[in-house]
Amino acid sequence: MGWNDEKVEQLKKLWAEGLTTGEIGKELGVSKNAVVGKAHRLGLKGRPSPIKRTKKEVKPEPKIRSVVDLSAHTCRWPIGDPREPGFHFCGKPSIPSKPYCSEHASIAYVSSNRSSKDEDAA
Repeated sequence: MGWNDEKVEQLKKLWAEGLTTGEIGKELGVSKNAVVGKAHRLGLKGRPSPIKRTKKEVKPEPKIRSVVDLSAHTCRWPIGDPREPGFHFCGKPSIPSKPYCSEHASIAYVSSNRSSKDEDAA
């Protein structure tokens, strides 16, 4: 496929109108990549990609919470060994009237119905 003057002018016109490279390619009977390459060689102004990119969510480093950072509304589940560096408390919002968040409360509080069923199964 050769680029003649007519196709080059049509490419420039369609590019300026904001058509996508795929649409321009269909109009000119060439591939999208041929349009991109020719536009680059002609020095046509680049355009932002039509692909919607989502920003990766950057999770903040978990704050190491000491006992002075806790309140009546934060989880007091200890994480790690108190004698080791990095020991801290969970600090997530706690369940009302409980000292732990839902995740740690499910570990800390065992239903009496569950333990009697476990004994019956044995």
